[in-house]
Amino acid sequence: MKTYIYPQNLRASARLWLWNLKDFTVMVTAALISVLVLVNTRFIVPVAAVCLFGFMTIRLEETTILDFLRYAVKFFITTQQYYEWRFDN
Repeated sequence: MKTYIYPQNLRASARLWLWNLKDFTVMVTAALISVLVLVNTRFIVPVAAVCLFGFMTIRLEETTILDFLRYAVKFFITTQQYYEWRFDN
């Protein structure tokens, strides 16, 4: 007898700890490159950028800080808001 355990949502994206697998691979690759830059040039900005990206892509309850910032920019800056004012008696 074999038992198979499936996740609740088979269409969900792959996750590794707190990140999507895509974000995690980008973060690890960028961390390796930024460590090489740090060792060769003592320039710490790429390491800080990788840490910031890692923090902003932590996924809890299917949303990230980066998603929230994208929604805020879309709402306040890039899309036009439509308001209709009227007075009904």
